[in-house]
Amino acid sequence: MIIDERKNGNAATRSGFSADKIIGGIKTEPIIENGERVGYACVNIQTGEKGIMAHRNIDSRLRILGFGIDPLELDRVAVPAILDSIGNCEILVIDEVGKFSVESEGFVAAVRTALEYDMPTLLTLHKKSRHPLLQDIRRRDDGRILEVTPVNRALLPYKIHKLIKEIY
Repeated sequence: MIIDERKNGNAATRSGFSADKIIGGIKTEPIIENGERVGYACVNIQTGEKGIMAHRNIDSRLRILGFGIDPLELDRVAVPAILDSIGNCEILVIDEVGKFSVESEGFVAAVRTALEYDMPTLLTLHKKSRHPLLQDIRRRDDGRILEVTPVNRALLPYKIHKLIKEIY
């Protein structure tokens, strides 16, 4: 929504940012094979580069919910995506800080670094994880936590859009 508004000239920009540097960071995408979720990929929002961070076929001592975890893929894709976006994009997105991603010490350090920087940041957090990073994020008083439920799931993008527009 923000990108479309910017392209149509309907949204103000924060000074010093080019039109192609509106949103940076990472998003998590499910990997679907034959109609079944078999893993998750982290995607650099700016470049589109992908890394398979969790998959049923990854042979790893780190296994969560039947998925083998590859922290090196998070270090290769997610960490640079986050660090390169700090101060270089208007909005930093980190989707998600969850059970798979916190297995990478580099990812945890990158998120902590990002949280020290004063910029609009949208994080998705795993609700039940008790990892110290997630606990620290939940204790912060400079953000707002919105819980995703089956009832509000469809409306949340509009609410988040409204909150982001209030920043400008």
